[in-house]
Amino acid sequence: MLEHGGRLKAAARRYGIAEADWLDLSTGIAPWPFPLPALDIRDWTRLPETDDGLEAAARAYYGTEHLLPVPGSQAAIQSLPHLRPAGRVGVLSPCYAEHAEAWCRAGHTLVELDEEQVERALERLDVLVLVNPNNPTGRLLEPGLLLDWRERLARRGGWLVVDEAFIDCTPEHSLAASAGEGLIVLRSFGKFFGLAGARLGFVLADAGLLATLAERLGPWAISGPARAVGRHCLRQHGEQLRQRECAMAASRRLAELLDGHGWTPHGGCALFRWRADPRAGELHEFLARRGILVRLFERPASLRFGLPGREADWQRLEQALEAFET
Repeated sequence: MLEHGGRLKAAARRYGIAEADWLDLSTGIAPWPFPLPALDIRDWTRLPETDDGLEAAARAYYGTEHLLPVPGSQAAIQSLPHLRPAGRVGVLSPCYAEHAEAWCRAGHTLVELDEEQVERALERLDVLVLVNPNNPTGRLLEPGLLLDWRERLARRGGWLVVDEAFIDCTPEHSLAASAGEGLIVLRSFGKFFGLAGARLGFVLADAGLLATLAERLGPWAISGPARAVGRHCLRQHGEQLRQRECAMAASRRLAELLDGHGWTPHGGCALFRWRADPRAGELHEFLARRGILVRLFERPASLRFGLPGREADWQRLEQALEAFET
């Protein structure tokens, strides 16, 4: 298993700090979960059905006709490499490590690329995988450039796989409406809606590929309660607008806070900020000993800071950064 943010129980054991006393900023999950609907007991007692309105709500939210609910976008990340013959796969790096791991495990030849290398490498690739906005750097590539890459890959039967897990606050940059032949878009539900435990995501692609993926995942892949929660939240347009506004404002505040203490972010998006720094490990340890968990990366040495949710959390982070300076 690769390392991820959110391993709070492990941190509690390592540092001897009770789980309830931690400030967990190690994930890119919105710290304000959407209000949950009252669930019908039948959501728990009956097998899930696919004509309950979830797909319709998702089509309206994402602006595309062809999509498939999956048990978290992680399920799609692990399944997609098995849906085509072994080939040459480019991954725009650094990014969410599960992408490269999944393609390697399925027997594909992996090529790690930076943005400047894509143009030269594209004609020799069968698949190009990227995260937009990127995790952890926050790099955001324009739709026009990505659609050009998709067209060039599709001519040869190739795929462009775009993981848009963090794009809900900037939907104008999404390729959701263009998903189809040669373009597979992954969307996460839990991050923006603050409900990661629902384990719900969506794959946007052409109908044939979605049918193959659905067969691989098997029936009843999404639980009844998760379907009900997803259906409800995807319809709450007013709450979605407020969530975007809250996240954008908090992200700006976080950037200013880090900048004020010598940790000016090098990137980020509405749900996190990222700083590359040789002192990353030192600050990570300093904060952890004070019950504040942030995400540490080794390549490059860097930290990703999630959004504090309450005013007391903001004050706690600021005080810790001030103590590190002294």
